[in-house]
Parts: sequence; structure tokens; C-alpha cells
Amino acid sequence: MKRILINATQQEELRVAMVDGQKLYNLDIEYASGSHKKNNIYKGKITRIEPSLDSIFVDFGSEKNGFLPFREVSREYYLTEPIPGDKHNIKNLFEEGQEIVVQVVKEERGTKGAALTTYLSLAGRFMVFKPNNPKGGGISRKITGRERLDTFELLDQLDQPDGSSIIVRTAGVGRSLIELQWDLNYLAGIWDSIKKLALDTKPPALIFKENSLIARSMRDHLEDDVGEIIIDDEDTYENSKKYIKQVSPKNLKKLKHYSEATPLFTRFQIENQIESAYSNQVRLPSGGTVVIDYTEALISIDINSGRATKESDIESTALQTNLEAAEEIARQCRLRDMGGLIVIDFIDMRRYKNQKAVENAMRSAVRKDRARVSVGGISRFGLMEMSRQRLRPSLDDSAYKICPHCNGIGKVRSTESLALSVLRLVGEEARKEKTKSVIANIPSDATNYLMNEKREWINEIEEREKIDIVLTADPELSSVNFTITRVRTDGTKIQHGSNNTQVHSHGNDRHRKGDESGNRLNTDHEPVKAWDIEDMKGPNLMDKIKFWFASPPKKKKTSTKRKQQPRKKPSENRSRKQSSSSRRKTKPNRKPKSNASRSEKETKKQNNKSTKGNKRPPKKQPQSSKVKPDEKENQKKTTKQTDKTSVKKNVKNKSDTAKKPTKKAEAKKPRKKNIKNDKSSSVKKKEPKGKVSKKVNVSDSKKPSKKNSKVSKASTDKVLPWEDIVPPK
Repeated sequence: MKRILINATQQEELRVAMVDGQKLYNLDIEYASGSHKKNNIYKGKITRIEPSLDSIFVDFGSEKNGFLPFREVSREYYLTEPIPGDKHNIKNLFEEGQEIVVQVVKEERGTKGAALTTYLSLAGRFMVFKPNNPKGGGISRKITGRERLDTFELLDQLDQPDGSSIIVRTAGVGRSLIELQWDLNYLAGIWDSIKKLALDTKPPALIFKENSLIARSMRDHLEDDVGEIIIDDEDTYENSKKYIKQVSPKNLKKLKHYSEATPLFTRFQIENQIESAYSNQVRLPSGGTVVIDYTEALISIDINSGRATKESDIESTALQTNLEAAEEIARQCRLRDMGGLIVIDFIDMRRYKNQKAVENAMRSAVRKDRARVSVGGISRFGLMEMSRQRLRPSLDDSAYKICPHCNGIGKVRSTESLALSVLRLVGEEARKEKTKSVIANIPSDATNYLMNEKREWINEIEEREKIDIVLTADPELSSVNFTITRVRTDGTKIQHGSNNTQVHSHGNDRHRKGDESGNRLNTDHEPVKAWDIEDMKGPNLMDKIKFWFASPPKKKKTSTKRKQQPRKKPSENRSRKQSSSSRRKTKPNRKPKSNASRSEKETKKQNNKSTKGNKRPPKKQPQSSKVKPDEKENQKKTTKQTDKTSVKKNVKNKSDTAKKPTKKAEAKKPRKKNIKNDKSSSVKKKEPKGKVSKKVNVSDSKKPSKKNSKVSKASTDKVLPWEDIVPPK
């Protein structure tokens, strides 16, 4: 069972451990002496603009000025609008002394200042609110499947401020619209307080302070699979109880107070696991070791087989040791919060499948990590490269300090080497012009070596250069901390340190402008605090009712990406270029519709269209399609007098209508008109609008042939909508 263990018995140190059974898989430590600055919001001022770095240095009240890249500066701080397409000069966009509101993205490390941004973000229970970045919204990558689609629909219905964006966290899955809107309104209220405080304070000043370690741990690690939350301090237990009651009441039953005499971490046997995180070597179950070394550029990890002798051959031993090391390295990255570039030197393996097995084991092990981790493959040199996001100050930065003896190198210089180096530096300073004396302040063992072994060399330098050499023994100095001072004839003292830096005693130390902060933090006001446990309230029943009446839910916005395209109609809207394979195939069991039924439907549609344009509706055609013998004789007499042109047209029309229309023909060509032979002596041929209709007498038409008579008889079965037939008198 997974548990969250909180050790708060010591005021100087607060420890939060996440365990699975008795296996430690995550650790957070916060010291009272150290100041947590990440995600804090400050009001600062620009001290230096560097076009060569395309960045700005900002004094926000820390020891070192913050580093602000140009791409992280919002357009609202531009003094002039840049011309698109031209190369911009950031000195024209900003000026020194300009006030600016920034947020800390990365903590200070060594000689590097904190990394800053002007695109602020406020973390809530269910979402991250970005008030001045409209393009930074989205959903957590851990939300997938149907839950992701449902969350997108809720995002569209939220009433968010203009120019802002939202990132829904994993805890926001399954939440209602009311809960998400309430969390958004709360974060928007914090943003309003930040804006008011930023206008009233003088830089540098702290405007917004990130929540405590306990609140962050509850927010980030309290999930459904966590069974218990055990706290060994009563005050911390009461504060956590209030916090969970407001944030997640359903998890209140998991909170427990530990009051036994045995320490909490000793009770769950994780104290030794925590101590292993302070060592540079970690033991593996098979007997191998993992050695971790920190450098300025990267973190190097070496794997040794050590006492691993259980396997049958060297290949199996290397594979087993590497698989255990992959799991342990991923765990140590979480415990120590190792960030940046990490290079792992695995034991060499000859078989390709074994290398792939180690790579897959490494990728599966880092999936448990909250930080973003990118894992590469094993190169031909047996090295694997990976990068990890730094979530907080690492254990190496917060729990360690630089060694005064080796200055962080890890090794000290020998006495003979140090003494000879000092002797050479003293001779070099003595040969310079206008030198009166040379004073060397060195460790005691180096002084004894020079006085006993190199006294003749020192006397020779004094006689040749006519100066005085003074050796001062300091037992508190280490091999890396010594000074050599040259006194000139005019009284000026020039001092050289162990790192060969030159300092003039009569002048001030000249630092580059913008590297060190000159102003102290303005503490005349109280900063805005997120997740204040006593003031934080969740939406109760009355609040929900007010919310329903105050802001009615918006209509669902259907995005074009997820919207289904309407089904295309059969042959009417098909283009000629459409391939036959893309057309919908009819099922074999379904019978195709007859041409007669299709023509009836088409005639109804055409009748409806024709009635709109005509004042009189078309008269119905008599149902009888047979021709009487008397009428045939009249037709023989009258057809001789018809015009040749009209006969040609009628014959063409009759032959066209006699052919059974195919699907392709219907799609390409409209049906042609036909004049029906009937009892009527005259037929009105309908003309398009704007033209005078002509009357065609049946008596003028020629005698039809047998073929034409059959065609006319077949054509009479179909009533054409564009024909207005006059009934017989």
C-alpha cells in the first residue's frame, strides 16, 4: 500500500516521503534556512540589457540578478512595437530601470542566477491558470482516451478571462463544470490581488509566495492509490486536516496522526534508504554498485559489477547488473531530484537484444516520474544520454556546501607541490619593477617545507632583487587558500590569490554591472499567498446555487476537428472526377429501385418546383395511355403538314426518353423533354421565363413510324413535369 509520511518533529527540517510498502520511491526535504523561490512572483527592474545574449538581467531582490530571455518577455512591456521581418534590437524595446513583473522558473545554482519569465502561471487544485498567455492552454498529457474528450468539452464551457489560458491537471478529471469554474474564479481572484499589489509596491518586492511543502505534496501526490497519510507532528496534522477538508474531503479518512515513541521513518524502515541518497555510491541487490558524480555540465553515472558472481557468464552478469541499475537510477533521480543532462556508462554488452532490454527497462522505470524525462539509446561506446526536468533544488544543492579544503574539487594538493608553486610565484613578483617586499600567507606545512628545504633559494632571491620576502604560516588555511601580496615602493599593495586573481587594496572590487544585485528585497508589505489553508473555502450548496443563477452554462462549442461530416447524397452531388472505388457500394441483399419509382419521385420534385414559378398549377394528365383507332386516322392526316424542324426535335426527344437512364447519365445530364401523343389536338410547350410560348398543332406533324409509335406508347407511361397538356374538348 502506498503511503505519504510527513516528518515535522524538527523545526529546521521538514521531510515528506512517499513509500510503497517499505520501499522509498520519492522524497522531498525543505530546510528552514533555505529559501524556496521557484514559482514565486516578484516585481523587479531591469539592470542590464545584453543584445549579444538576447536577454535581460533583472534585479528582483536576490543575491544574484535574474536571467530573463527575450522570448520570455510579454509584448505588454515593449516600449515600441517591433517591425515584423526586421532584426530587432532589444535595447530599443526596453530601457534600464524599467519595472517588470517576473516569475522564477529555475532556482539559482552556483554562479548562475535564477531563470525568469513574464508569462505567469498560478497552480490550482484542478488547473493551472495562465493570466497573460492566451496560447498556453491545454490538458495534461496523462489524461487520455474518452476522459480527454470530455475534458475538452468542459474547457469550451468555462468562462475564462480574456487573454488567458488554462491547463487542466490530472486531478481535474471527472470534476464537474461547477468545480472547475470555482477553481478558475479563485485563481482569477488571486491574479487580481497580484495586479493591485504590483501597482502599489516599489521594486524589488515579493508579490506572490508559493505554497508550503506540505500543501505542494498534497496537491501533487495525493491520488486515489494512496492509502494513508501519516504525520508525526500535532500542529502539522491539524493544518493538514484543514487543508484536506477544503481541497479533498473524501481523502480526510486517510489522514492519521502518529504518536508512538519509535520515529516514524524508522518504523517504516526508510531511514537507511534516505541516508543512501547522501552517498555517491548505491549498492545493487546483485552486488554491483552505482557511482554518481556531479559536474558543472552534467551528471555522470558509472555502473560496476563489483561482487556480482551469481550468473553463468559475463554477458548474463552484465545484463542482470544493468537491469538492476536502470531501476535504481530512475529511483535515485526522484530521490535526489537530479536534473539536466545525465550520462550513464553501462557495463558493455555484446548482444543487441540485451542492449534493447536495458533501454526498455530504463524507459519503463522513468514513467513513474512526475518530471519530464527524455531517454536516448545506448551508443556504440556503451553510453546512454538522458535529460530530466529539475522540479526543485536538488539534494546536492540544498544539503551540501563547498568543501573549504578542496574548493569543491574533491582532492587536495600535496605539500611539496604547493610549496614549490608558492616559491615560483614569489620569485615572479620579486622580479617586477618598483617592488619593495613580497608577503606570502600560506598553510603551516608548506611554510615548514620552504624554511627547511628551500631556505637557500629564498635568500638568493632577496639578495639578487634586493627585496624582503616574508612567509606567514596560517594553520587554518588549506592547500587551495593562500595569498601572495606585493608591496610597491609607493605603498600600494597588490594581492594574488590561489586562483591567480589580482586584487588592488586601494580600489574597490570591480564587478561587472548586472551580475550582482545591489538592492535588498522590499518587505514593507505582505505578499499574496496561494492556498491559504484557513481562508480557502470550497463551493458549498448556496455557492453552487448562486453560480447557477449568476453564470448560465454556455452552449457547447463543437470544434471542426471532431465534427462529423454529413453523409453525401447519392449520385446528385457527386463530381465527375470522383473515382468509382470511393463511391458507396450497394449491399447484395438489397434490391435496386425500379426506374418507374425513381421517375415518380423526380416528377413530384419537379412539379413542386414548377408550381412556384407558374400562377396556375399544371393540369393532371388523364390516366389512359391507349390511343383509339379514330384518333389514329386523324393523326395520319395531320402529320403530313408538320414542319421538318419540329419533327426532328420530336424524334430526338422521343428517342432520348425511350432509353433507360443509367446512374451516370442521371448524374451528368438532365432528362430531356418529350411531347406526348394523346387525344388532345394541341399541346402547349413550356418555355423558359422571358420567352413567348409557341403552340404546336398535332395536325402539322407527320405520320409516325412503327418504331416511333412504340416509343411514344412507352413514353406516355411517364408523366413529365414540364409539360402542360390541354385536355380534349
